[in-house]
Amino acid sequence: MDGNYLVGKCLVAMPGLDDERFEKSVVYLCAHSQNGAMGFIVNRQIKEFYFSDLVSQFNIGNIAPVAPLILHKGGPLEQIRGFVLHSLDYKKEGTIEIDNKFAVSSSIAVLNDIAFGKGPIFNLIALGYSSWDSQQLENEIINNYWLVSEATPELLFKTPDDDKWQRAIDEFKFDVNEICPKTGRA
Repeated sequence: MDGNYLVGKCLVAMPGLDDERFEKSVVYLCAHSQNGAMGFIVNRQIKEFYFSDLVSQFNIGNIAPVAPLILHKGGPLEQIRGFVLHSLDYKKEGTIEIDNKFAVSSSIAVLNDIAFGKGPIFNLIALGYSSWDSQQLENEIINNYWLVSEATPELLFKTPDDDKWQRAIDEFKFDVNEICPKTGRA
């Protein structure tokens, strides 16, 4: 890939991807280098656990009821570890700016600020993450498991989770079902 890494891009699962953990998923990549990649699935909600549960678990006090924010399954790894993907209007110690649109924070402070209404304007809270070893992601892209798309605030923060995959697919302006799921060499 000659240094053209995919930091700040989205991976869009191809229709033929037969790994149920990533079926019809959209993954935001916050890290990608010759050593591997890391990102968060941004369109899978956790149905049995909510932000209010997270706030009470960490004993974050607040004076008003906590907004009913949805938590996301960021990936199959370390599902008890939390990350907040957010807009750049919020920066505190421990915030990592990914590009000129997004940042990631993983401290209790960001959860506290969100609970008190002082957090980032746009945010997506993910428990767990997705990770690839060196050259693993590149091989999966070559083998047509993933398409790569631009990450936009509209897609990540404003599109309903159930619509994110289709919206990302529609951005390609071609029928992805026409792409052969297997590659070959001549």
